[in-house]
Amino acid sequence: MRVSFSDLMRSASISLAAVAFGLAAGAVAILASGGNPLIAYAALAEGALSSTYGWSEVAVKSCPLIVTGLGVALAFRAGIWNIGAEGQLVAGALAAVWVGTRPLSLSPLLGLPLVLSVAAAGGAVLAAGAAVLKLKRNVDEVISTIMLNFIVLGLVGYLVQGPLMEASGRYPQSDAMLDFARLPRLVTGMRIHLGIVVALLLVPACAILLSRTRLGFTMRAIGANRTAARTAGLSVQSTTLIGFVVSGALAGLAGGIEVAAVTHRMYESFSPGYGYTAIAVALLGRLDPFGVLVAALLFGILEAGSGSMQRVAGVSSALVSFIQACVIFALAAIEYRRASEGATRPRA
Repeated sequence: MRVSFSDLMRSASISLAAVAFGLAAGAVAILASGGNPLIAYAALAEGALSSTYGWSEVAVKSCPLIVTGLGVALAFRAGIWNIGAEGQLVAGALAAVWVGTRPLSLSPLLGLPLVLSVAAAGGAVLAAGAAVLKLKRNVDEVISTIMLNFIVLGLVGYLVQGPLMEASGRYPQSDAMLDFARLPRLVTGMRIHLGIVVALLLVPACAILLSRTRLGFTMRAIGANRTAARTAGLSVQSTTLIGFVVSGALAGLAGGIEVAAVTHRMYESFSPGYGYTAIAVALLGRLDPFGVLVAALLFGILEAGSGSMQRVAGVSSALVSFIQACVIFALAAIEYRRASEGATRPRA
């Protein structure tokens, strides 16, 4: 199952075409609203890339997308349609806050691994629930993971207005995490944090898992053809369960990093949709860990520069979401056309 250079170039060209379509559609939307696309995109690029602070914000915005995108990509490569990364990310953040607000006498050297491990476990447990439904009751994972998203978000709403509400009772949010549970900043005066390093290390780790391990081979084989993998004697059920758990653990870890490094509190709108955007990141990255990294950085640039675009060009920052949606639409259209052509091509 080695990937040839031509396959890599084909995948890259598809992603570039999708990005170009998204930017072109965004330009049309800007023109339709009376704006200037050149000024808007120049302001976006300047806001994200023209300063050290801008690059630090790109890193901060990209971090949860990298980690969650890796989890989604691994699941998709194993033939698992995990649409529950948003809920798993929030579950991980919730677990991290629960531990991080306890009055534990721990140093950061012990506290941080504990908090991040609990966060990963929170996401893994939620994903394992969907796995059990699929394996034991044949419940479609698209349905179960989407529904679990809403359950977790509803649980957060209840907790931050009840048992987990801050001691002062003024706002529907948790208390701030204690010092032992906070990821340190890497540069004084900027928000870039140690979680970025963790995210970058996970990229080659996931690449090695997929390409150099028995588990990775089995996941790819099942994702390519579940029936053939079962006929060949591969353990489809156990690998599917592992795929769910690993995917959920990465999403939960992303939530733990975000709350330990950026927000330090839990509240209802904690995630602006990182789990859903991560699906777009995984698809744009062609389900390859290094592709996920590039796609996450691209989306991070869009997010980090959107504020500058709004201030300078008067173009709503919501345009970024529109561009992202157009990129996914283009990817889906290209893949549908390729599948249709493959189905109608006469066999030799």
